[in-house]
Amino acid sequence: MYLWPPVLLTIILTIVLFFSSGCTQQPRGNNIGPPPMRGQALQKQVINKQLESLREKNFSVLRTEMVIKGMSMDNPMLLRAFKSEMILELWVKSTYSNQYDLFKTYNVCSKSGVLGPKLKEGDKQTPEGFYNVTKDRLNPNSQYFLSFNIGFPNAYDKSLGRTGSLLMIHGNCVSLGCLAMTDKSIGEIYLIVEQNFKYGHKSIPVHIYPFRMTQKNMMARNKSRWYPFWENLKEGYDHFEKYRTPAHATAKNGRYVFN
Repeated sequence: MYLWPPVLLTIILTIVLFFSSGCTQQPRGNNIGPPPMRGQALQKQVINKQLESLREKNFSVLRTEMVIKGMSMDNPMLLRAFKSEMILELWVKSTYSNQYDLFKTYNVCSKSGVLGPKLKEGDKQTPEGFYNVTKDRLNPNSQYFLSFNIGFPNAYDKSLGRTGSLLMIHGNCVSLGCLAMTDKSIGEIYLIVEQNFKYGHKSIPVHIYPFRMTQKNMMARNKSRWYPFWENLKEGYDHFEKYRTPAHATAKNGRYVFN
C-alpha cells in the first residue's frame, strides 16, 4: 500500500482547511456561552450591528457636510454613474435653488463587462440607462455588506426583451455586473439614501452612462454598434448638464423619452 509522505499530507490538509473556511464559515470561539447562531441569522445580526455603528459614527458628519454645502438629507437626490471613468456621483438638490449640486464623487472599485447595455441574464454587463432606487430595494443584510437594487430591467429594457435581476450598487468590491464600491463608500451612500427615504421620498433616480457623454467622447466612439443608443442616453445627460435637474425618462417605441 502506498503511503503518502508526511510533508505532502501536511500540504494537502492545509489546502483543504483553507478552502473550507470561506466567508460563510463562522468564527470559532471558546465554546463558552450559548451555541453560536448560524447562516443568515448570524449574518443579519452582524451586519445590523455594523450598520448601527455606521449610523453612530458617520450620520452627523455627513449631515453637517451637506449643510455646509447648502444641502439637506431631506432634499431630492440623484445618483449618476460613469462606467468608463469608474465613478459614482451623488447629487443633492440645493436648499436655496431648484438646481442639484454635487455632494461627493465615489470611486467604483470593481466592474465587469464592457461598454454597452446589459442584454440578458448572466452576461455580466453593468446596465446603462435610467433607473430608480426605492425603499423596498434597500438591503441592509447583503452578502456584499450593504446594497440596493437599481431596478433593472426597467420599462425600456423590458420593451426590448432584455433580462436580468438583482443588479445592485453594493460593497465588498466584487462585481458580476453590479457597481461595486468599497465598504466605506457604500456605507456613506447607503446611510444617505436610507435617510432620504425616511423623510418620505419615494425614489431616487440612478443614471448610468457608459462614459461622460461629451461631444469629444461621443465622436471617439461613433463607430460602435451602440452609438445610436448612446445618442439617446445623451439626451438625458445633456438635460442634466444644462439645467442641473434630472430629466424624467419614460420608454416609447424602443427609445427613452424625456420630459
